[in-house]
Amino acid sequence: MTNVIWEQIGQGTIETLQMTLASTLLAYLFGTPIGILLAVTGKGGLLEKRSVYTVVGTIVNIFRSIPFLILLVFLIPFTRWITGSSIGTVATIVPLTVGAIPIVARMVESSLNEVAPGIIEAAMSMGASPMQVIIHFILPETAPSLVMGIAINMVTILGYSAMAGCIGGGGLGAIALNYGYYRYQTNVLLITIVLLIAIVQILQEIGIKVSKHIRH
Repeated sequence: MTNVIWEQIGQGTIETLQMTLASTLLAYLFGTPIGILLAVTGKGGLLEKRSVYTVVGTIVNIFRSIPFLILLVFLIPFTRWITGSSIGTVATIVPLTVGAIPIVARMVESSLNEVAPGIIEAAMSMGASPMQVIIHFILPETAPSLVMGIAINMVTILGYSAMAGCIGGGGLGAIALNYGYYRYQTNVLLITIVLLIAIVQILQEIGIKVSKHIRH
């Protein structure tokens, strides 16, 4: 392979990491409050409100049900409105974030629902407000699970970023498509696959170690 291709692979790796990290951060910024809302308004929740849970849960389920490639195309006008373009690394962050938000919300909800009712009851008996219970009791108790969820979601977003190469999203996915598929350069395709696997393993290992550290 030429130096040019190696440079593009290096740049593609950086772009993939940028898309994954930025999308994960934004997805948790928007998805965590939604997950908390689902957890506290669901059946037996701290602020049980079935009407709110049903509406929010339905919206989350609708977006979770849309295949990512279809979501990419569907969000092109919105992406262009936000970033001024529908292709490239920055533009791809928009659909990646939108696609990950419902996954984050459900994962946060699941983690929060694992908290033992006794902890919440003890906090309420001490006069803590619902917001204080969430911030000072529920979230710290679920921190290890939330960290593992972050690692899992980063891997999911990484896979989505590779799909985004189909519509000019940049990153390793675009390189695999342009060189490995269209130009039949199998060696380039194999290298991108190996790099993606390596990134997945590193992210998972970091997530496991941080989760164990918090739990201890």
